[in-house]
This record gives sequence, C-alpha cells and structure tokens, in this order.
Amino acid sequence: MGLLELKGVTKVFGGVVAMDKLSFKVEEGDIYGIIGPNGAGKTTAFNCITGIYKPEEGEIIWRGENIAGMHPCAIAGKGIVRTFQNIRLFGKMSVAENIISGRHQKSKQTWFQGLFST
Repeated sequence: MGLLELKGVTKVFGGVVAMDKLSFKVEEGDIYGIIGPNGAGKTTAFNCITGIYKPEEGEIIWRGENIAGMHPCAIAGKGIVRTFQNIRLFGKMSVAENIISGRHQKSKQTWFQGLFST
C-alpha cells in the first residue's frame, strides 16, 4: 500500500477536461516532483488531493483511505496540507505571527492549536 495513490482521477471545468485519468503512486519516504507547462494540471492535481476541488471520477487514496471529495478541513486533519505560490508574508512579523494572522477569526481552535495542528 502506498502513502498516496491517485487512480484515474479526472477533473472537468465546464467542457474543459483539466485532468484526465491521472494515476500515480507515492511510497512512504519517496520524494517526487511534478513538472509541466502552464495548464498541464499540476495545480488541479494538488487542489483535488487537498479537497479544494472534487474530482468527477477516480480515487485519491491516502494511507489506505479514499479521500476524494472530502472537505479540505478533514483532509488537513489527516496531515495533507498545502501552501500557495504567491504567499504574502509580513516582513516585520515572526513566522508564528504570520501564521496566526492567517487564522480564520471564527475558528474553534486556539491560536496555539492552529499553529501546531497541521
């Protein structure tokens, strides 16, 4: 059993197939890079894995459990999180202060829980 496995994952936007039956497997301890030109589906794949997008078909298996279509918070709770390319940091703030500033004001977690939960 792999750490992460995608089996035939497809994502469609309107009539455009952004990702067509993507399949790959990552074993625990492996390091992979995903490369490709703009529009190849790299970000779409990450958005499906992290629950931002729900794929039209296929399975996303994390540690033996199909997480395809789960809510992003549930997926984050399992240990899968992401950052964005265009992060905007406050230069005069510490790392912890930057993380706390991005915490949603209606979160049920304390700032300390939010800092260390993902």
